[in-house]
Amino acid sequence: MLVYPSGVDVSGAALRFLSARLREHRRALGTRWRRLSAGRQALLVLAHLRGGHTYAQLAAGFGVGTTTVYRYITEAVELLAALAPTLAEAVKAASMRAFVILDGTLLPIDRIAADRPFYSGKHKKHGMNVQVLADPAGRLLWASPALPGAVHDIRAARENGIIDALTEANINCWADKGYRGAGGTVRTPYWGRWETLSAGQRAVNRTHAKIRALVEQAVATLKSWRLLRKLRCSTTRITSLVQATLTLHLASSD
Repeated sequence: MLVYPSGVDVSGAALRFLSARLREHRRALGTRWRRLSAGRQALLVLAHLRGGHTYAQLAAGFGVGTTTVYRYITEAVELLAALAPTLAEAVKAASMRAFVILDGTLLPIDRIAADRPFYSGKHKKHGMNVQVLADPAGRLLWASPALPGAVHDIRAARENGIIDALTEANINCWADKGYRGAGGTVRTPYWGRWETLSAGQRAVNRTHAKIRALVEQAVATLKSWRLLRKLRCSTTRITSLVQATLTLHLASSD
């Protein structure tokens, strides 16, 4: 395999944050020596999450075995996932904003047609449903645990406790028609064909669409971690990967 220098479009803050957490973890374990330093392990993990590089590619680039790469990545992902904000923490942070925007996104996975629970009829592909909360500027605040792609957005929001949490905190939430009937503080557009709506309802829907469109920035932020654009791992690991990328994003933003 040929090896060549490459770059990872991640801020130095993310590398420093992960390196520090890995050093603390190694001290807690009493680790004396490893093939890679904490900084090199952090760089390996970022290359995997941000660039989507395979274990074989990373093994060749860092001069270690594929088993070592898998172990290093799993260790770091579990460490980062444990640091991800909970929904309660995200709602507390959101209470300082005028409102939040809620939307669902599908993370494509490598599955066959027989895996019906993971097939999204809306997107016509297999994947995992992740709910995203964004602030009024479109910045990513929180991402939910991943559910099978066949789960509808409103059901995913209810199962993750998002609607109840926002309602209890009295935080206004803007969402699309997929959340119609959610109740609480969730605001959705008027339902019906464009020609059947009144002029006032059309104006409200136009304003609603402009505000809700900002959540696409948060979704794009999540999917800027290229590993999430096409997942080929076990579906049981996807929630940890989402939480790990969320932690890195928030750490680098801060």
